[in-house]
Amino acid sequence: MRDDLLNRIFTVKRTTMRFIVRIIFPTETGNKAVSDPNFLKNIQGFIENNKAEAAYFSPLNGERSAIFIVDVPTVDRVPAIAEPFFRMGARVEFHPAMNFEDLKKGLSGISQ
Repeated sequence: MRDDLLNRIFTVKRTTMRFIVRIIFPTETGNKAVSDPNFLKNIQGFIENNKAEAAYFSPLNGERSAIFIVDVPTVDRVPAIAEPFFRMGARVEFHPAMNFEDLKKGLSGISQ
């Protein structure tokens, strides 16, 4: 009984964390990237391999950008997610994100 209680106290519940992954291609780098005949295939592979919940593409501040919503199971996945884009010369940003249910749950733990 005591061991079971200690296990519950000291076992960290592992959950995935949702991130907005923003990819920014400076103009010259973006021109080169989209000229690659495998560019769309590579983006599709990224979406499928990372089970992106959503993928959006838009010019932002005069540069090409992509925004992916992905669940990151462990921090060691960050390099695997970012590296293909670094190799294309892009900047990569990771922003933790919550849906409305996550926000409600998080705010319920804050005392007024």
